[in-house]
Amino acid sequence: MVDRGKARDVNEAARRSAESLAESYRVVYAQAAESGERQQRLAQEFSELVANNLKEQAEGSRSSAQRLSEQADRQQEAGGALAKESIGAYMDFLDSTFSQYRAGAMASGQIAAGVVGAVGEATARTMEAATEGAQRTAETATFPIAGYDELNVEEISERIDALTDEQVRRLRDYEGANENRKTLMERFESRLRASS
Repeated sequence: MVDRGKARDVNEAARRSAESLAESYRVVYAQAAESGERQQRLAQEFSELVANNLKEQAEGSRSSAQRLSEQADRQQEAGGALAKESIGAYMDFLDSTFSQYRAGAMASGQIAAGVVGAVGEATARTMEAATEGAQRTAETATFPIAGYDELNVEEISERIDALTDEQVRRLRDYEGANENRKTLMERFESRLRASS
């Protein structure tokens, strides 16, 4: 009888132990499933965030490229118009000079040379300025963050992690040469240290 009581106690303890073990497995399984779902949600949110950032950057680049193209077209038209006007003025001047030369005025040849030189220099300076303007526009179109100068520190900071190290260095150099905002400079340095 004592053995039966002991056997019953042992069986009861084994049953409780098995139930406890089964409950532990259920809890662990439920936590693993919940963790997996959480990770899947976070991965999806991260994917959507990256996709949205890439889409915004692509739209900004496309818009900048369009503005660059339009500005280059306007500069080309202005350069062409200037060249036409310069050639017309030069031809008028030459006509006037040759008619004076034919009339025997030798001094007009020296004047013509001076004016031709001045017209040539003015044309060269205008073309050089147009070229520099196109280069500046091209640099602006390829800047790592579109509309950088119009953004505040927080808006810029939100976009830094999506950039390459080279783009971050470019922003740091630009910021240092212009606004030199301490918070942004520290953020750039921190980002560069983290990636090295």
